[in-house]
Amino acid sequence: MDIWTTIKSPVQSLEDEITREHDISVHIKREDLNHSEIIGNKLRKLKYNLIEAKQQRASALLSFGGAYSNHILALSAAGRIFNIPTIGIIRGEELLKAPLNPVLQQAKLNGMDLHFVSRESYKRRAQANYLVSLQERFGDCYIMPEGGSNQLGVQGAAEIVEDIGSDYDAIACACGTGGTLAGIIKGVCTQGFLSSKVIGFSVLKGGGFLRNDIENMLPEDISTRVSWHVNTDYHLGGYARSNTTLIDFLQWFKATHQIELDTIYTGKMVYGIYDLIQSGFFKKGSRLLLIHTGGTQTAKLMMGNDATI
Repeated sequence: MDIWTTIKSPVQSLEDEITREHDISVHIKREDLNHSEIIGNKLRKLKYNLIEAKQQRASALLSFGGAYSNHILALSAAGRIFNIPTIGIIRGEELLKAPLNPVLQQAKLNGMDLHFVSRESYKRRAQANYLVSLQERFGDCYIMPEGGSNQLGVQGAAEIVEDIGSDYDAIACACGTGGTLAGIIKGVCTQGFLSSKVIGFSVLKGGGFLRNDIENMLPEDISTRVSWHVNTDYHLGGYARSNTTLIDFLQWFKATHQIELDTIYTGKMVYGIYDLIQSGFFKKGSRLLLIHTGGTQTAKLMMGNDATI
């Protein structure tokens, strides 16, 4: 798996009329460029999980996700690339009666064995007895949690900030399950960037639960040493929801910086950062690093080109 030794992503400066007017230095780390198929934070979170699965000689990789899951799509691609069978436990048994959406179609084309379960069953995905039943059903498979957000996923995500070169006043990323944010917090602590505040932007309505979930992924000595919080003000109605204000902003951003953002994850985070800049949230002279976690491939499959601006 030589791919794991060559994960690189550039850091680009974002200079425009807004950053100049407010005297804020903004950079973006292009994790969306780290692989052609297993894109962004998903590549990071799968890294050590796949290495562990190989060491265990697992017969297959099994994980969980919704109908439009970035994680499911990335896992299916990893399975095809590394020739490992993959199994997806998909939330919503009603999907059995409908044609596969483009994301699940691609996962199936990648060779993933899809199994649709009721929403009640899906809620049990972290329960030990349910995991045992899956092991009995599917054999000696390696089971990953939703989003790949376990300790090995956090370990991989921590490497996102290994090569940023210096500390920033704030480091920001979008949040779904919280595993990537936990990894960035861990990486900031490991690298000694303790003056950097870490900000997660929840893309889920009611994302206040993420604070507890992230704390559970981190040792207390890391969680309490790093200044971090989850902003829940920019979900724009919930997962995969957007509005004309967001679309207009992302069109301006692409025209200005030639960087494509999705409307589901990174786009909301970048929009939130720029809104906070204009509201005076950050002091003049602040240095900010934004993490582009990818998501553009799934968004394109899910909603067509309108999902990436």
